[in-house]
Amino acid sequence: MNAIDITPQETSNPKILKFEANTFLVQYDSFEYANIDEAKNSPLAQQLFYLPFVKKVYISGNFVAIERYDIVAWSDVQNEVATQIQDYLNNDGIVVIEEKSKKSPVTIYAESTPNPAVLKFVANKNLVNSSFEFGSIEEAKHSPFATALFQFPFVKSVFLEKNFVSITKFDVIEWEDITLELRTFIKTYIEQGKQMILSSATEELEKTTEQLDKAYEKLDDISKEIINILEQHVKPAVASDGGNIMFDSYAADSKTVRVVLQGACSGCPSSTFTLKNGIEAILKEMMGDKISSVIALNG
Repeated sequence: MNAIDITPQETSNPKILKFEANTFLVQYDSFEYANIDEAKNSPLAQQLFYLPFVKKVYISGNFVAIERYDIVAWSDVQNEVATQIQDYLNNDGIVVIEEKSKKSPVTIYAESTPNPAVLKFVANKNLVNSSFEFGSIEEAKHSPFATALFQFPFVKSVFLEKNFVSITKFDVIEWEDITLELRTFIKTYIEQGKQMILSSATEELEKTTEQLDKAYEKLDDISKEIINILEQHVKPAVASDGGNIMFDSYAADSKTVRVVLQGACSGCPSSTFTLKNGIEAILKEMMGDKISSVIALNG
């Protein structure tokens, strides 16, 4: 097993610091503790509450977030806390003792998308902490869940986002013939607590917060502005339709933006055309003559 690394990450709240791991610490559920008594099912959180400045502890996915009292500044203690969490985890310390009897029921419902070849299956739990797209069983080696879905002969591609999976089918079959089968499979898979994404996937696919931040900082100012506009004005809308938009590149000489369409956004000629024009209009409106055109690529 690879060593666990912990990296402090700032949040929008100066009192709260995230300690991000290069692996998942808990699957599906999130936990919040306001004191050591509430943390009786989390040996990790209990240990952290022995630090006099710890006010609250949050555990979710691949990170631990700590809210501090004002008696210290994070700059004075964050490295020591990161080392403490890292040493604890690498010595096989228990993060959370999950009570199986209190598991909340899993619900899955299917939503149509603008792309007739894609159906969105929404869960009442978080499935992953980042988006992942797999176009074949070979690409799905990082995801036992996607690998299992590819065992269905009609599954063409799989897109995973926070609390949903968008599945693209081949044209050999209609959705009404397979929707119930897929919904039941996904529900059962989650209920059995099986792994969605390998713990090493986020780092190997360069999707950790630290890796994404480093890649962002290397970009020019116009590219950063484009990404911020996509994040705020485009991604929420396309996520509701079962898709995602990723920034690919900006060519300063031609003022051309290239984006990658994922999930339900990918592969549908009409939606590709509509999205391309919509993104182009938003960027031109907000950035003026810095933008000439948008090229939309299917993921």
